[in-house]
Amino acid sequence: MVDSAQAAPRSDIAGGEPAPTKSRRRPRSRHNRYTATPLLLISVNLVLFLLFFLWPAAIGLGYSFTSYTGVGDAPWVGLDNYERLMNDSAFYAALLRTLIFTASVVPLTFVASLGTAYLLVSQYAKGKTVARVIFFLPWLISPIIAGVIWRWLFGENFGLVNFIIIELGGKPLPWQSNANLSLIIVIIAATWANTAANMLLFVAALKNVPTSYYEAAELDGANAWQKFRRITLPAIAPTSFIVLLLSTLGNMKEYGLVIAVNEGGPGTVNNLIVQYIFQTGFKRTQIGYASAASFVLLVILVAIAVLQLLASRRKES
Repeated sequence: MVDSAQAAPRSDIAGGEPAPTKSRRRPRSRHNRYTATPLLLISVNLVLFLLFFLWPAAIGLGYSFTSYTGVGDAPWVGLDNYERLMNDSAFYAALLRTLIFTASVVPLTFVASLGTAYLLVSQYAKGKTVARVIFFLPWLISPIIAGVIWRWLFGENFGLVNFIIIELGGKPLPWQSNANLSLIIVIIAATWANTAANMLLFVAALKNVPTSYYEAAELDGANAWQKFRRITLPAIAPTSFIVLLLSTLGNMKEYGLVIAVNEGGPGTVNNLIVQYIFQTGFKRTQIGYASAASFVLLVILVAIAVLQLLASRRKES
């Protein structure tokens, strides 16, 4: 038989006061907190993206189906702008020049930035701090200023390069009036301007490669090229993909540097696609037609990004 004192509730033993009961509050949902916080942090960027990118893109897409001139109404023309664009030789010339420019600048920038970064992280290099500041300076200069600098260097009548050539007994070169030479100058200037930012990415990637890999390779008798090819390049592959992707997209949209160096000259021979769009839309006041060209460029950029992404995934697999 159970003792009555033991069977009594604890509240009676303590003096007759009822025992406190646990609060039945509903626990706060961690899921809601973890979802709301990131959304709050990105809300400003999201608003800016919608306001300054998505909304103007939607307006531009609408204009591409009209003959809008920037003033007055925007008469609907359907696909006429796109059909006209497919038969525009000036558009194809600008697109071809843009592809040549991009295909030249991207590999040169990749090699220059990776080579510079490799030297800056080398244990045998001296004065690396000063070198980093010097190599980083082009990134601090605006494209317009950089273009003016290269225009002064390669001016036909006042350029430093032609001055040196004349002093050495040679003949000045037509850097501005020759189409190919003019494009070469823009390619060199773009490579110089884009190397700094990519160099920083490669420096960070190279520092993250474990040194134990190189030590093991040295024990196996690998030389410098074998270590670079078998260890360094695979280890920095994600960074290399980002550099190639951003460089390609950025150079396909280059405008300020080209304008400052030679304004797409001589004439309009070296007009890139963005210059063509600007001149068509703002100088000829064909906003609808220029909007159609802009969306064709957008489709090309998206296709390039997708192809590079697929190629990168195929290599990883």
